[in-house]
Amino acid sequence: MSVAHKRQAVADHDQGSIAARCRAIDLARSSFYYQPKGESGLNLELMRLMDQEFTTHCFHGVLGMRDFLRQQGYWVNEKRVRRLMRLMGLEALAPKPGLSNPAPGHKVFPYLLRGVEITGPDHVWSTDITYIAMPKGFMYLTAVMDWYSRYVLSWKIGNTMETAFCLEALGEAFLQGGEPLIFNTDQGSQYTSIDFTSTLLDRGIKVSMDGKGRATDNAFIERLWRSVKQQCIYRHAPMDGRELYAILAEYFHYYNHQRAHQHLDGLTPAHLYLGLPDNRPRGIKPTFKQPQLTISTP
Repeated sequence: MSVAHKRQAVADHDQGSIAARCRAIDLARSSFYYQPKGESGLNLELMRLMDQEFTTHCFHGVLGMRDFLRQQGYWVNEKRVRRLMRLMGLEALAPKPGLSNPAPGHKVFPYLLRGVEITGPDHVWSTDITYIAMPKGFMYLTAVMDWYSRYVLSWKIGNTMETAFCLEALGEAFLQGGEPLIFNTDQGSQYTSIDFTSTLLDRGIKVSMDGKGRATDNAFIERLWRSVKQQCIYRHAPMDGRELYAILAEYFHYYNHQRAHQHLDGLTPAHLYLGLPDNRPRGIKPTFKQPQLTISTP
């Protein structure tokens, strides 16, 4: 049975959860949720170019991205670029009209981390969503990260940026066993929704939100997206949701447990977050003090 037929079989039956129905016919949940988007081939190519350019030079606004695409030979107007950037969830690092906006009536919480010293695991967590270009469409990736250790607590892929998608990633992060004192997000409607903020507030977690248009307030996870795309996505070019899930699972395990981080004196995020022993030969160990991060964005 083809993947397309399996997806249809899962959709046609309503008994049991989607996860159980997928397991019953050996279909990855990521393959069930993956649906090619109804954008033209030209728009998908423009979005692929924009994603790669933004990952490398994330200061581009709408006009800068329009000019970049024109340099590549695509005569596009500002309206088209703005719509595609909004669809991709992109906004520049410089303060500009925001593309991640709260829905009307949603409360926006203040940014709590300016000048705050991050002293240990589970002090601050943050989350974000990024766009992943696919040959016949695109998907979204979200992750929850511990700021102190850079440990990726959870991640998920899907074909929407809706609140339920973000809540699933948050729930999986809580399964790690810890809870943060502060949880930082941007001002996207997913994160300002009552469902999302109440999940945090009901646990006694303080909610912090980036200043409008200030992606630098969540710079740690922005760096994660650059690493994921440059070291994983662009190199492997996954063809569908199943391939995307497989390469991301491998990459995030590598990122957490094997990749040495310079700011951690050559240790991995898992060493700090999980308290793993440092088994390096004593002769090459640096004099290591637990990092005390101070967030001081202007």
